[in-house]
Amino acid sequence: MAEAADIQGTSPSPARRWLRRAAAFAAAAPLLAGLLQLPAAPTAVAAGTVAPQAAPQAAPQAAPTGSRTVAVSLDTLTPSAPVEGDTLTISGTLTNQGKQTITDATVDVRVGPRMTSRSEIEQVAGRTGFRPDSDPAALGGAYTLKIPRLAAGLAQEFTLAVPVSKLGLDEEGVYQLGVSLTGHTVAQPGDRVLGIKRTFLPYQPDPAEKKTRLTYLWPLISTSHVAAQTGSDDQQTPVFETDELAGELAPGGRLEQMVTLGKDLPITWVIDPDLLATVDAMTKNYRVKSGAGDVPGRNQAVAKQWLDSLEKAVAGDKIVALPFADPDIASLAHSGKSVPGSLSNLQTATELAGSTVETVLHVKPSTDFSWPVDGAVDPSIMAVATSAGARKVIARSDSFRDDLPYTPTAARPIGGGTTAVVSDASLSTAFEGDMLHTGNSTTAVQEFLAQSLAVTLEQPDRQRSIVVAPQRIPTTSQVQTMASALRGLSAKRWTEPLDLLAAAETTSPEASTRVPGASRYPRELRKQELGLEAFRRMRETREGLDEFKVILTQPDRVVTPFGTAISREMSTSWRGRPEAAGAYRTQVSLYLEGITDEVRLIEKSDLTLSGRSATIPVTVQNKLLQGVDHLVLRLTSSNKTRLQLNGDEPFAELPVKIGAGHSQSVKFPASANANGPVPMTAQLYTEEGEPYGDPITFTVRVSEITSTVMLVIAGGVLLLVLAGVRMYTQRKRAAARNSEAETTESDEPEQPSDPVPDTGPESGDPSGAGEKVDR
Repeated sequence: MAEAADIQGTSPSPARRWLRRAAAFAAAAPLLAGLLQLPAAPTAVAAGTVAPQAAPQAAPQAAPTGSRTVAVSLDTLTPSAPVEGDTLTISGTLTNQGKQTITDATVDVRVGPRMTSRSEIEQVAGRTGFRPDSDPAALGGAYTLKIPRLAAGLAQEFTLAVPVSKLGLDEEGVYQLGVSLTGHTVAQPGDRVLGIKRTFLPYQPDPAEKKTRLTYLWPLISTSHVAAQTGSDDQQTPVFETDELAGELAPGGRLEQMVTLGKDLPITWVIDPDLLATVDAMTKNYRVKSGAGDVPGRNQAVAKQWLDSLEKAVAGDKIVALPFADPDIASLAHSGKSVPGSLSNLQTATELAGSTVETVLHVKPSTDFSWPVDGAVDPSIMAVATSAGARKVIARSDSFRDDLPYTPTAARPIGGGTTAVVSDASLSTAFEGDMLHTGNSTTAVQEFLAQSLAVTLEQPDRQRSIVVAPQRIPTTSQVQTMASALRGLSAKRWTEPLDLLAAAETTSPEASTRVPGASRYPRELRKQELGLEAFRRMRETREGLDEFKVILTQPDRVVTPFGTAISREMSTSWRGRPEAAGAYRTQVSLYLEGITDEVRLIEKSDLTLSGRSATIPVTVQNKLLQGVDHLVLRLTSSNKTRLQLNGDEPFAELPVKIGAGHSQSVKFPASANANGPVPMTAQLYTEEGEPYGDPITFTVRVSEITSTVMLVIAGGVLLLVLAGVRMYTQRKRAAARNSEAETTESDEPEQPSDPVPDTGPESGDPSGAGEKVDR
């Protein structure tokens, strides 16, 4: 009787109420609505009937006994919050988990007692099996369904209908509602309860004078889908890791259901801008990784339809934008902040959030909220959460605990201009289980409604504000169950909707403002966090990106995709998936290294330098699809005495500027002073003096020409000149002698036998074909 002892004296005792109900039932004339006789053929199923069917096969185990022999599932309960004049209809399934046939069984409804506190609701929800000291008597009479026979291993559906006036609901409040099966077996011949399922029935026939203002967050969040790499075209076509997001966006998918159901519900949209950016990219050309390459994406129509539906759904509603890619605030606080630069990534993600939502949805969101995982906080988490500009932190009551006999208003100032918005733990976790089974979904909805009514009845003369922050990525069945629960509140008899921005402005003076210590942070959550090494890898990627972008003529083509990729590396969605998180970080890092290496020095062979001066060429290659600039090539001589490049300096530097897909040969003047090999090193640097890429080394062999050799060469040239002068003089003298002889011969008479010379005029026409013309 321990549980019953909590009931206040203002409510009739269970025994007295059961007696009153029995008298009322005896005088009641109407039979159970829709209740028919058990059909002879077990395969026929109709309203108010039962039909046996084979139960799902399970692994062999010990058969349940006693009041756990039959599993009772409550699949539907309508209306979920009845009022006077309604008829409560309950349908479900009975499964004989025992090894013997059950005979002469009855299905009964058990109502009561009235719950007087939220903790009592939680206690009843955790009970299994029948408890004669605390479970009420069956209504009996016309509201009992007979089951003549239920064989072992079989399941049978049932439907019960009871007028609300027959339930004995004396006053407003939350009542325990049970459905039980009583029968006997060969081993247990006497009638006994062989199975029972409990749920709750909220009863508030008239609107409460002070309704609880309820804020329900509706999170549109997914995992990371986009890779760091992009196409080489002008549009930089995005590359997706998989095309699984299309399934979530398609009709019946998780995200499609969130939009379709959410548009008609009183909610506050909480959106990860990365999801919007990803879907927006899907509306255009995109590619999907496949094996060693990628293939065109085919789901543009699905993405467009979802975005169009979302834009219409959020029109006029309040939207809260989380930092881009929903970074893991707790991981940043516990590990990331010790790695330089990590908090700047959070700042970047926060700045990107508002512009992304405004660009895609054409509405201005609030970016003033931070939402740590499960609302678990400690001083370091609160400090990091507000470091990027957020002034409101969404916590949860199982972390931010209040020592009060009632549920206080969610928001409370904690100093420094920061407000903690403490969501209700019981209501926020109400739908985290398996909601695929209709029985689980129905009981979860009833408990949610019961808890919300209990909050109102804790202080019925005082209005308070509560916030519900469900799991970040609910399944499709969880989304549908959440929507059913909110529809159950649509009559607004004890709650009224309030958006998150307004809820954050309504503070409670009695609520605790003390941030829980680090030792109270849940150990299981800490195990799921990103570790120190993860943030070190992010820093290396960020540093590599910073070094790379300064040499680019179009840095945005690289900074934007890699910046968002680094934000995705911090995402809360990696929790519970450490291998996938590590693989993504490695992939981003390797891709950056790969494109960085597209600008490099070409290896060269050793050179031989003859003479005192020459040029040494070094080739720089740019295989990128954009030009590079702001680079300096430094060539260093290991022996400046033997080979000088820049006076007394051991090295020389020349600027480098190369167009897309080209190479440049950079030529360094050099002066040789002595023979011998000289090791040389070439290295690219940014204009800020940071090394870029790997250096190359080669050897220059100096072969200097000495002064003696130069004298010999000069002497040889002189001898050649003198020989030429002598030859010219001799030829001139011979020509003079020949001229004198010809003059003497011209004085003699012409002989008749001498032929007349043929000295006709020279033709000016070009030579004929095939002729060789000396010019």
